Amino acid sequence: MEKPYSTIMRRKRKTVHSVQIFALGGFGEIGKNMYGIQYRDEIVVIDCGLKFPDTQLPGIDYIIPDFRYLIANKDKVKGLFLTHGHEDHIGGIPYLLKEIDIPIYGAALTIGLLRHKLEEHGLLSKANLHIIDGTTLISYRHLSVEFFRTSHSIPDSFGIAVQTPYGYVVQTGDFKFDHTPIIGSPPAIHQIAAIGEKGVLALLSDSTNSERTGITLSEQFVGEAILKLFETCKGRILFATFASNVHRLQTVVEAAISTNRKLVVLGRSMEKVFNVGQELGYIRVPKGMIIDPKEMIRYRPDQTVVVCTGSQGEPQAALTRIASGSHRWVQVQSGDTVIFSSSPIPGNIISVNRSIDLLMRAGADVVYGSKTDVHTSGHGSQEDLKLMLNLIQPQYFVPIHGEYRMMLQHGKLAAQTGVSEPNIFLMELGDVLRLTPWENHLDTKIPSGESFVRDNQVLGLSRNIFQNRLKMGTSGIVIVLLVVRKDPFRLLTGPTIISRGFVYMRDSVSFMNQTEDALKYVLSKKQKSDPQTWSKLIIENLEEIFIKEIGRSPYILPIINEL
Repeated sequence: MEKPYSTIMRRKRKTVHSVQIFALGGFGEIGKNMYGIQYRDEIVVIDCGLKFPDTQLPGIDYIIPDFRYLIANKDKVKGLFLTHGHEDHIGGIPYLLKEIDIPIYGAALTIGLLRHKLEEHGLLSKANLHIIDGTTLISYRHLSVEFFRTSHSIPDSFGIAVQTPYGYVVQTGDFKFDHTPIIGSPPAIHQIAAIGEKGVLALLSDSTNSERTGITLSEQFVGEAILKLFETCKGRILFATFASNVHRLQTVVEAAISTNRKLVVLGRSMEKVFNVGQELGYIRVPKGMIIDPKEMIRYRPDQTVVVCTGSQGEPQAALTRIASGSHRWVQVQSGDTVIFSSSPIPGNIISVNRSIDLLMRAGADVVYGSKTDVHTSGHGSQEDLKLMLNLIQPQYFVPIHGEYRMMLQHGKLAAQTGVSEPNIFLMELGDVLRLTPWENHLDTKIPSGESFVRDNQVLGLSRNIFQNRLKMGTSGIVIVLLVVRKDPFRLLTGPTIISRGFVYMRDSVSFMNQTEDALKYVLSKKQKSDPQTWSKLIIENLEEIFIKEIGRSPYILPIINEL
């Protein structure tokens, strides 16, 4: 018997919950990687990195993600899951733990590096740390998390698969397919394929090398090239690479053993990685091989190799100080060979070139760039990326990591492998992607952005503050003083213009007087106004005058006192 219409209308409509993917760091931005996957009242967070500032951010040590959304939803956050131990994936964790207390999951080396970092911040004793491997499964009411081994420039790298009611959401971490790694096991291709067979709702995949054709070379080829180079060097070797590139460090150790050289380790981060790597068995150094820098005078130049930080021209790194002649123990000598075993990160090219020039001026032979195969990327090229896409077979695809053009290219690769173009999303920081198997929606933003750290303190400053600092430092500041009557609003005294670092006041009295008169005339036409309108008017008119008459404009600061 057919039910009455009224009964049908009273029946509750079933609520359909979507899987939400959001980014607090990483989308369209190199560094400070941080992603969230949410279903109903459960959030899992993947990575929490930092970024080192460029010259546009004077006085800042680090940039970290904005944690406001996680703080507001801390009761929903189930855990922080780490793909690997690079700074741009774990560097922001101490600042997150100062805000919310959550369990952290990562592989042995990742947790080992994190322990040192948390100890420096006085947070180790209260941190809830868990070591995982490729068999680990962490389950919650709606979500579960598992891990699959990948290859990268640091051992113990994992992709993360979050199982939702609609299938997996997979985040690859930084990866390539290195079938002959120097350390550890090759990528778990069988496990990746099995996840793909079970059904993947969405894939978030590393885009850093999406513009490079072919495959990324194995670290094994680099090891062979480094050994050949060591065998041809007649003097001391200075070897600069990323401190976190444990594979490369083990390669240097083996090349030094083969050429009967003692090893000197320089740089705080390099020393830390050597210590942690040896504790966990990833770096294997014969007893007595590592010597103190002060002991180098006891050995001939061809009996030593210095492995150090500074491959990116960082101002305080060991090689940068060696190049400038300011290092306490090591000075460049004629006959030294300096090897840059890395590619310059965009933004660091000028600093790297400066270091190379200084080293060559001091008489060193410098090996860098494409001169020899002493570096390979830890990120997959196009064929690596297409292999991951074909193994995972996602319904939706979100390219992550790298710059916009890299993510755009990765999206094109995904389309080539069969992902429907409407199902490919290039997201910005704070975007929320809501997914079900039958619909998708990119909607409102959550609080996001960047936070600035100085002296281990998070500063409540915006990027505009630093732009103003730069302008003041390069072009000076002009202060405009006015006194106005509040009601009715009108000018009482001023404007008086004071210059600091822009023009010399004694030599510019006539120009400043004329500028004050011109500004007073403009303001006289706007007496029925308010301080905000006047401030904008002052800045616009003075910028126009200064650029026309002097060719540059300082930072302009109107100060309006109301009576």
